[in-house]
Amino acid sequence: MAKNQPTDANGKPYNRNLLLATVIIGTFGTVLTQTLLATAYPTLEKAFSVSTSTVQWLTTGFTLVNGIMIPITAWLINRFNSKYLYISAMTIFTIGTWMCYVAPNFSILLSGRLVEAVGVGISMPLMQTLALSIFPPEKRGAAMGATGLAIGLAPAIGPTLSGWIIDTYNWRVLFGMILPISILVIIAAFFFMRKVLETNKTSLDVLSAVLSTIGFGSLLYGFSEVGDKGWGSSIVVWGLAIGIVFIGLFGWRQLTMKKPFLELRVFKSSEFTIATILSSVVMMAMVGAEMVLPLYIQTVRGESAFHSGLILLPGAIMMGVMSPVTGQLFDKIGAKRLAIVGMTLLTIGTIPYMGLTQSSPILVVSLFYAVRMFGISMVMMPTTTSGMNALPFNMISQGTAVNNTVRQVASAVGTAILISVLSNQTSNSMPSKHVLHATPLHYKTGAINAVLTGYHSAFLVAAIFCVIGLVIAFFLKDKRGATVTGGDK
Repeated sequence: MAKNQPTDANGKPYNRNLLLATVIIGTFGTVLTQTLLATAYPTLEKAFSVSTSTVQWLTTGFTLVNGIMIPITAWLINRFNSKYLYISAMTIFTIGTWMCYVAPNFSILLSGRLVEAVGVGISMPLMQTLALSIFPPEKRGAAMGATGLAIGLAPAIGPTLSGWIIDTYNWRVLFGMILPISILVIIAAFFFMRKVLETNKTSLDVLSAVLSTIGFGSLLYGFSEVGDKGWGSSIVVWGLAIGIVFIGLFGWRQLTMKKPFLELRVFKSSEFTIATILSSVVMMAMVGAEMVLPLYIQTVRGESAFHSGLILLPGAIMMGVMSPVTGQLFDKIGAKRLAIVGMTLLTIGTIPYMGLTQSSPILVVSLFYAVRMFGISMVMMPTTTSGMNALPFNMISQGTAVNNTVRQVASAVGTAILISVLSNQTSNSMPSKHVLHATPLHYKTGAINAVLTGYHSAFLVAAIFCVIGLVIAFFLKDKRGATVTGGDK
């Protein structure tokens, strides 16, 4: 046996590169489904005769179930064989995808999306835990960078690919093309996956699971409804209030248990805490802007969803291609300098959007989006890896769950804030209705300016997120996080 040959939990040698490749391909397929429907909503509305608010549940419901599953997955990872847990997750995802592919009505389509979300809620945190666990700390950056290739590239091609498929074929192909990928991954997992994580027979704390489900489910639902209903809506207020109360109860229970459902004591590590906060702020700046920018391209510039995807494609490919590179750089120089440069680029790439006009060159819009994504690739995975390296080896699965949960909530918060700022500023800047009857042309000009004011304000908030992240980046430790016991698993 080679000196550095990694061994699984049973002491048997295995090929960790093939294991990592298997979960990366699986992750690519699961992440791709999250963005494929972006341009398919109008088609699905017509196909099933449902309203826009109803069809949005294909994304809202997915996000809710995905967010609810992440804390539960921490317990699953510690309880079950990682090989069979991953195969189970991908099987659940495949069943959900098949349900969507054959759906005769909207109810079955939505049910399939929720089943998919259960599989993704397990497989995504498990993938990150595996990438961090099977490599020693000094090689984790490259491993996480490779996973970033899938996480960054899939959303990149999703909207463009979706637009082309909708125009050329029909919406069922969106799900049909994912099925061969997921089936191939399940087959590969039987050969290349191993039990690489230690397990123990801990019982599920049902009360913690219930508190977590109600808390995070209500919070995510509350934020997801802000865009349509506004911050003053009773649904939003009650959703956020119930979420905060139950998350508080959940947190209190975890801190008073000997063997908590989700180990919140990971926040005792200042490096982990700073890294989690920074990656969450980046998510707020990234996801919110990714929602707002396509709206500008399609509503103000009049481009199709397909062309909107093409305009943003270079930037998203940039993130996918650069993730492995920045992962290797992290292993050499650590996270701090990468994060500072990355946040600077993200800020530089966001500020010009505060001055968008009706005639801003599309090339400029695409260029600065590429700069933003380049910056994000330098921050996201290196920062996350730095935080995980600060934790003991046996806490990685718990740290991954906490980090993913916080980032999921941050994504919802960032989107809610930017969309609400966009809506409110647009509404407040609209010319009075009497202008429409008196001078219609003046009203049209005023309406366009009002919409642009909304976008300027939204990107101003996004720029503020970026500056906050840049300040936080200076608090990262200026070294590689290779001090935690781990070893070559």
